[in-house]
Amino acid sequence: MKQEIFNHIEDPEHLEKLYRSNKSTFKDSFSFLYPEIKGNPMAEFWHERLNYESNSISWGSKADLLFVVIACFIAGLIAKIPSAFSVSEDFFYPRNIGFIVFPFLTAFFAWKNKMSAKMIGLISVVTGISLIYINLLPDNLESDTLILACIHLPILLWILLGVAFSGNELSNFNKRLDFLRFNGDAVVMIAILGIAAAILSGITFGLFSLIGIDIEQFFQNYLIVFGLPAIPILATFLTQTNPQLVNKVSPIIAKLFSPVVLVMLLVYLGAIIYSGKDPYNDRDFLLLFNSLLVGVMALIFFSVAEGSGKKKFSADFWILLLLSIVTIIVNGIALSAILFRIAEWGLTPNRMAVLGSNILMLIHLLMIASKLFRTITRKSESISVGKSIVLYLPVYFVWAAIVVFIFPLIFSFK
Repeated sequence: MKQEIFNHIEDPEHLEKLYRSNKSTFKDSFSFLYPEIKGNPMAEFWHERLNYESNSISWGSKADLLFVVIACFIAGLIAKIPSAFSVSEDFFYPRNIGFIVFPFLTAFFAWKNKMSAKMIGLISVVTGISLIYINLLPDNLESDTLILACIHLPILLWILLGVAFSGNELSNFNKRLDFLRFNGDAVVMIAILGIAAAILSGITFGLFSLIGIDIEQFFQNYLIVFGLPAIPILATFLTQTNPQLVNKVSPIIAKLFSPVVLVMLLVYLGAIIYSGKDPYNDRDFLLLFNSLLVGVMALIFFSVAEGSGKKKFSADFWILLLLSIVTIIVNGIALSAILFRIAEWGLTPNRMAVLGSNILMLIHLLMIASKLFRTITRKSESISVGKSIVLYLPVYFVWAAIVVFIFPLIFSFK
């Protein structure tokens, strides 16, 4: 988009179309390009427009608000299905937790981005098949393949959300990078809304307890059931209509947490040696180790998304490179542990899933570390780091689909 802005800097109508097609990408591209076109009247106008910050909060159009209200209400109704129709919560929630929120977020972006009917149909078909399939799996709470399918299904729905977020520009890696940034902003907003809801709940309980009225049952049956799904939907709406609310907070969090997590990982690896704990013979410890790995990977993704495209070299890339290298070491330990367990006790669905995930993450980490090193040594631009992340995301989609749809069949639903 940078080149298109540069070529049409004297064409107000074309610039406005570009801006409306993708506001966040336009702003990032213009900010990158601004030093080269500074002084041009049209460039100065757009600079002031893009950097003007209003103190008021925008609630979008009436259609946007209506969509959010209806989506929150229907999401709450879906969450109420177990109590309304006497369906086992142990059966319903593990299988359908992703369907309470993700389809509404996907529909929101598909609508806002005016996706083609073909893409909307494809997303709807994949979502529908996933919904039917996961609920047709045998009701066996001890089934490893069922648990794995329930864990990996939200990844599929998350990728579909990314497709809707990209709209009709699925091949545009900048849109995919924006999707990662959106996730970071949404997490921050969800945390803020969650804290506010918790404070409000505490005050409400306290006030009603003072007058001798017990609202616990009503609170659990209605406010929590309808409120929890509403938080991510409302958070998404607010981040899209008011990007200024969190777009400065998210980069700060990424900048602060990356070095902290790096130090924590180094200390943790040393503590493992000191404590004598190892993931080779302790299954629970291995699961915790892999959970830590996934969390650090998510932080790397988010931090790279925030820093990618910076024109000036930043010391943050050194921190991300070191964090990637340490994470590769952690991944190597986890991978060797799972290979050891397979050699000792044989192949199971859980071990196969962990093995595949670790291999995919190791390959991805090596790609990211390589691009970070090339950026630091000035052999490639920082944007290439972002490309190494977003172009690999479909691999995770394919793997999640294999775990959800193929694993139960090849392991006979065990």
